[in-house]
Amino acid sequence: MSRWSRSRAVRRGALVLALIAVASVVTVIVRGGSDTSAPDQRADPAWCTPGTQRSALCPHGKAFDAKEYTTHGNAFECVGFASQADAQAVLRANPSDPNHLDDGGGVACRGLPQPRDTKPVAAVAQHHKCGPDEPRSALCPQPERSFDARYFLRYGNDAYDCADFASQADAQAVLRFEPTDPNHLDRAGKGIACPDLPGARDVKPVRRGTP
Repeated sequence: MSRWSRSRAVRRGALVLALIAVASVVTVIVRGGSDTSAPDQRADPAWCTPGTQRSALCPHGKAFDAKEYTTHGNAFECVGFASQADAQAVLRANPSDPNHLDDGGGVACRGLPQPRDTKPVAAVAQHHKCGPDEPRSALCPQPERSFDARYFLRYGNDAYDCADFASQADAQAVLRFEPTDPNHLDRAGKGIACPDLPGARDVKPVRRGTP
């Protein structure tokens, strides 16, 4: 093959590769992004019609009416919701809580994934009754109550906030027990949990673990 022929073949190969690259980019744009899109961008199963309520089975749907879950008695459980925020919206819509979603103190289904809404429903929190074996917390702040850090780590995610603790020392005990801080109690990253909480204090910094 002559030098001119080889040069032409190289240019032709480069042109083919360029066309393939352009076609790939166009395909990605048409599909709306790469195959590594975020979970909330994925489509629900085909049987989840556009009007289907968002749920654990159809987690990416946009339609959600909390009132639909409040008029059938004890018909729904935490496992049926797509997120903790959806369960909280149901509790907020009907504080009488016919579905028994409240985990204590006006916060529903703490173990569910994000998005989250852990602002207590006041109408539920004010009627909370502390059981004899319930650990010390903001709802049951009596100093004589025992405190178990594991209680606030039972869901393994961002399930509890600083407002859930009776004192800064209690929040620090949780951070000390689990330095990876799944509840994000040490937002400043200084090894001190909930520094603005009142009551007993423990401000000896905790060496933070790897999240």
